[in-house]
Amino acid sequence: MPVLELRDVTKVFPGVLANDRVSFSLERGEILALLGENGAGKSTIMNVVYGLLSAEGGEILVDGQPVRIRSPRQAIDLGIGMVHQHFMLVEPLTVTENIVLGREPGKYGVIDFKTARMRVEEISDRYGLKVDPDARIVDLPVGMQQRVEILKALYQGARVLILDEPTAVLTPQEVRELFRVVRSLVDEGLSVVFITHKLEEVMAVADRILVMRAGRVVGETKPADTDDIGLARMMVGRDVVLRVEKGESVPGEPVLEVSDLRVMGDRGLEAVSGVSFSVHGGEVVAVAGVSGNGQTELVEAVIGLRRPAGGTIVLKDADITQANARRSIEAGVSHIPEDRHRRGLVLQFNLAENMVLGDHRVAPYTNAGIMKPKVITAMAKKRIADYDIRTPSETVSAENLSGGNQQKVVVAREIGRNPDLLVAAQPTRGLDVGAIEFVHRQILEERANGKAVLLVSLELEEVLSLADRILVMFEGRIGREFGPGEADAETLGYYMTGGGGEKLSEDAPYATTAEVRASSGTGLQDGARGEAE
Repeated sequence: MPVLELRDVTKVFPGVLANDRVSFSLERGEILALLGENGAGKSTIMNVVYGLLSAEGGEILVDGQPVRIRSPRQAIDLGIGMVHQHFMLVEPLTVTENIVLGREPGKYGVIDFKTARMRVEEISDRYGLKVDPDARIVDLPVGMQQRVEILKALYQGARVLILDEPTAVLTPQEVRELFRVVRSLVDEGLSVVFITHKLEEVMAVADRILVMRAGRVVGETKPADTDDIGLARMMVGRDVVLRVEKGESVPGEPVLEVSDLRVMGDRGLEAVSGVSFSVHGGEVVAVAGVSGNGQTELVEAVIGLRRPAGGTIVLKDADITQANARRSIEAGVSHIPEDRHRRGLVLQFNLAENMVLGDHRVAPYTNAGIMKPKVITAMAKKRIADYDIRTPSETVSAENLSGGNQQKVVVAREIGRNPDLLVAAQPTRGLDVGAIEFVHRQILEERANGKAVLLVSLELEEVLSLADRILVMFEGRIGREFGPGEADAETLGYYMTGGGGEKLSEDAPYATTAEVRASSGTGLQDGARGEAE
């Protein structure tokens, strides 16, 4: 008997059929990968299962019994837990306080912290999820925070664990550790739904794969019966190039020159410490690093959203160190922000209005201070078609689009501005393989047209696929620079987590993959052997 079963579940948003009679089952002790492109409905259907959304039709069964799940609390009581892509943790609180939050042991309104801590240690030991129960969330790396989220679901009695895009901010080493954790949970009898758009992850971790497209289940398979190309075709409905060929770069004159840049973070501490680098026309320079190591502050300084504490930023011989965001745009800088909701869109505005943001004062979208709606509408319609943005029309509010389609709106606007420098921070976050292919082609087209691209990404395959040079950032500093072919994902992950503090070779300009694997104490040799086996 399946532990979870859906029968003809339908979910409708205004003007959008998000889930169209979705049916599938989850067996006990199984990892089911839910794979699909943006807007396919995979997160929506699991939000229905978790009680965050209510369905317009269909039936959900838990252990063979029909249930109505109206809230996450009811889902938790039924043994269903969910770890969201954006963690739901209270950062100032400790690990223990977060895990027991809402179900604290004690009586008469007094929390028994000793018992709480003991229970956290017990469940941590049982599932092999070691974590310091007294550490504060704000001090933990991203991978450990995710572990706390999983422990919280287990503490609440989850038998079904839904993981929504769980590897979005993890290094390769952390991804491998997550897969180990997931497999150990399944060995303990749990069932896992793994929501993702990353084909290689599906092939590595899933027992069974369910593919969704346009709100419907369009296929079911197993890793042994398919490959990346077949899954991509099933997801998108056409053949997809999984890694765009970029060819040799022909760098031109420097477009961006950053010298000894120092930037303070929100807490008054130095987030960027003496960083220097350049980006030439006709090249993509990527900054790789674990989230929270100064990349955000670096980007904000370059685009005029954060004033540097020291150093200089020069764009084509113009000093923009103290420029604000508007002046940066006028100077020739476009920016794809890492947080599309906070920096990229006005969610209540429609798509046409969002696509003209930052350009609404200039021709051809305005004349004598008066905006020209027909010109703006024509531009928006063209970009919607060019970027395959899934929307009924350009008059739809941005808040009614899926996350991936919202990202496409931002990318379309920023590349459409024809900048000298494109600063792309997580440009394909939340995108499916088809959209990723398109965005990567656009970035490389900017490169081919002689534009400079500064790419900041947590996706190491994206960095390796697009970059001509790679800068690894750790604790506010650039620890290593790699040229073409000098690194792989494992090597980047090693330096991203602080490895290689000492120079491996005094003569070599870069630490190569071979040097990293040969260096003592890296821990990479065992990982490499494990993958080979």
